[in-house]
Amino acid sequence: MRWSISWVSSSVSNFLFFFSSGGEGSLNLGGPPPSRCRTLRFYLSQPLMEISYATSSIVDAVSDASGERPVKVLPLLHPSLSSFRRPSAPFLSRWVSRLREMSSLEWMELFLPCTRWIRTYNWREFLQADLMAGVTVGIMLVPQAMSYAKLAGLHPIYGLYSSFVPIFVYSIFGSSRQLAIGPVALVSLLVSNVLSKIVDSSDKLYTELAILLAFMVGVLECLMGLFRLGWLIRFISHSVISGFTTASAIVIALSQAKYFLGYNIERSSKIVPLIRSIIAGASDFKWPPFVMGSFILGILLLMKELGKTKKNLRMLRAAGPLTAVLLGTSFVKIFHPSSISLVGDVPQGLPKFSVPREFQHAKSLISTAVLITGVAIMESVGIAKALAAKHGYELDSNQELFGLGVANICGSFFYSYPTTGSFSRSAVNHESGAKTGLSGITMGIIMGCALLFMTPLFRDIPQICMNLFQCVLAAIVVSAVMGLVEHKEAFFLWRVDKRDFFLWIVTCFTTLMFGIEIGVLVGVAFSLAFVIHESANPHVAVLGRLPGTTVYRNILQYPEAYTYNGIVVVRVDAPIYFANTSYIKERLREYEVDISGSIKRGPDVERIHFVIIEMSPVTYVDSSAIQALKELHQEYKSRGIQIIIANPNREVHLSLFKSGLLDILGKEWCFVRVHDAVQVCLQRVQKLHGLVRNNSDQTPRKQLSFLQSLWKQGEEANSYTEPLLSEKDV
Repeated sequence: MRWSISWVSSSVSNFLFFFSSGGEGSLNLGGPPPSRCRTLRFYLSQPLMEISYATSSIVDAVSDASGERPVKVLPLLHPSLSSFRRPSAPFLSRWVSRLREMSSLEWMELFLPCTRWIRTYNWREFLQADLMAGVTVGIMLVPQAMSYAKLAGLHPIYGLYSSFVPIFVYSIFGSSRQLAIGPVALVSLLVSNVLSKIVDSSDKLYTELAILLAFMVGVLECLMGLFRLGWLIRFISHSVISGFTTASAIVIALSQAKYFLGYNIERSSKIVPLIRSIIAGASDFKWPPFVMGSFILGILLLMKELGKTKKNLRMLRAAGPLTAVLLGTSFVKIFHPSSISLVGDVPQGLPKFSVPREFQHAKSLISTAVLITGVAIMESVGIAKALAAKHGYELDSNQELFGLGVANICGSFFYSYPTTGSFSRSAVNHESGAKTGLSGITMGIIMGCALLFMTPLFRDIPQICMNLFQCVLAAIVVSAVMGLVEHKEAFFLWRVDKRDFFLWIVTCFTTLMFGIEIGVLVGVAFSLAFVIHESANPHVAVLGRLPGTTVYRNILQYPEAYTYNGIVVVRVDAPIYFANTSYIKERLREYEVDISGSIKRGPDVERIHFVIIEMSPVTYVDSSAIQALKELHQEYKSRGIQIIIANPNREVHLSLFKSGLLDILGKEWCFVRVHDAVQVCLQRVQKLHGLVRNNSDQTPRKQLSFLQSLWKQGEEANSYTEPLLSEKDV
């Protein structure tokens, strides 16, 4: 009977293949032209598919009802210590041998990533684009650098110094070809917030500590790059970064309001003291700086919007800061207002070599150096990877960290304070068509020209016009805040994931109320807490068989999937280790008692006899997990329940073998496929309850014709659909 049905199923499948393949083959029905053959194939395709589906179902039904029979399963090859022996050479030896095999070109690319684009530089295609991008961003950087230095509590000249040597060094050692580094608002605020607690900004020690901080940040970045520790930052959620950036933008804007309002306010990184100070000094409000700032704000917003929306006017976005400086300087030259403070004398010439000093204060700067390094990883490496993906080249985050570190170390010997990649300038560099690091070298040349020839012109620049992007001085601060306050991100997180929205709110609120350091610590702590919670409470699903297949899926996601009485199939979607073993054991006990919401099939039994653990998503098991499985086996054994392992990967299989767990469970209870395990368990359940029928004991019943059987099975099969549930129901 089984052979005849299998033969019919095979014949029907061949017949169906002939029609579905266009009617070409050895079978020749004759008669109708090709167009009618296509029509015939269309009308026959659906019934023939149903017949093929039904015959395969009959084969399964006959096999299940034929009584005691051998179940065909794929053999699981158990490991041996010889076949799974790990490489004998230790990691250090393999690393040394890899270094010995490197060619001279690979060594050069490792230490000088710039050689990668220099070797393949297309002068005709790239030169003009790189020069134009470098000049554009350089013009944007000159006033920005001076503004950010003021935000950091330093003289504006140190912003220009920080935009000179680090740019050249990064162009040589950095792996990104479009990243524009230099002073940024967030790092400048961190420098000001920390150093102002140690010494007054007018003291010479303040400048020395800022330079020392650049050296320390560079050393940390180099160490993280050399030891490949960039992965540590992955534990900080994007929602934490977004909330921190939003709060920092608001703090930066309020802290620089004194240049906009015309009176001094309290220096603080908390929002409450800033607002209280602004309200308390309202009687000293001056109109000239406010009017001037409002006018420049409108010009900047207009140029920024036109540069974004009109491709042929994108130069306006980069020219906005320079326009603000020119307008502010012209206003001062013409009207000479007494209420607007000026930058004053700016030293002329390139920075001289000087070794960082004041190392006795290094201990008090370690936490800030670590924080700035984290910001550098979050901002610079993220921007660099995105730009590399757009331009079609690979970027190593650890090498990028090393390049940033070398740039900061070398910059600290030329009066530079901490620098990192700028989002706004990198975006302008990319939009301006930068192809290689030559654009960065061009920026450095522009900065050198500014230091040599343009510093006398900066004396009359009003401070109100100097902030250009991230909420730094006067009117332009508002334009920057609008770009940094990520309110759209908050709405997006609310729609997508309430947990991430909670992280965003907590980080933003704590940063505003308790300061930048506390805000970062709280945000990172909550982010790690969520990571630990997810790891300790992994997703565990009960699997059911999809009708007409040997595929097993989550019964909550596929309601039509059915389970078998007496058998529970469970999938653990995470590594099993000491932190989550208790949770997994609790879930297994729950599923043993009740599996609600699933369709039941198979023998009518009252209790569970087999628990099948689908281990394909399990990438790792530790000793605690193995011990927990042993304890669970003993507990189940006392109640007559057998644990079965299905589809373990190589590492997990080897761990189970070495621990002796496979011998305890029985090697015959380990399978390649879940379906194989279910078929064996079904046979055992039938034996245990005496449900196996002998052919001599079968009661005669009315026999259906072959076509009637096909039709009946096809109707049963077609009664199932496979809709997907929404994600919240899974």
